[in-house]
Amino acid sequence: MATYKELKAQAEALLQQAEAARRAEIAAVVAEIQARMKEFGITLADLKGGAKKAKARGAVAAKYRNPATGESWSGRGRAPRWLADELAKGRAKDEFLVG
Repeated sequence: MATYKELKAQAEALLQQAEAARRAEIAAVVAEIQARMKEFGITLADLKGGAKKAKARGAVAAKYRNPATGESWSGRGRAPRWLADELAKGRAKDEFLVG
């Protein structure tokens, strides 16, 4: 039966062989892809062309305003601390509506 050190050395050798095989396979695939791209006249721009750009979102108008500081909140997402503090004091959210 093999010792721990021998098994550990064998495992390391196998990992090195696996990494070498992986690099060789990647090189072969890359070469094949490059050959196909050249054969059909495909460029990198052709490969990237199908992706759509993210739509830019515009700013949302303020729905609530803190009269003391002028801070505002659109009403979307988590309520800001100033509004949460005021609501905890018993004030109504409607008191802070803009316009």
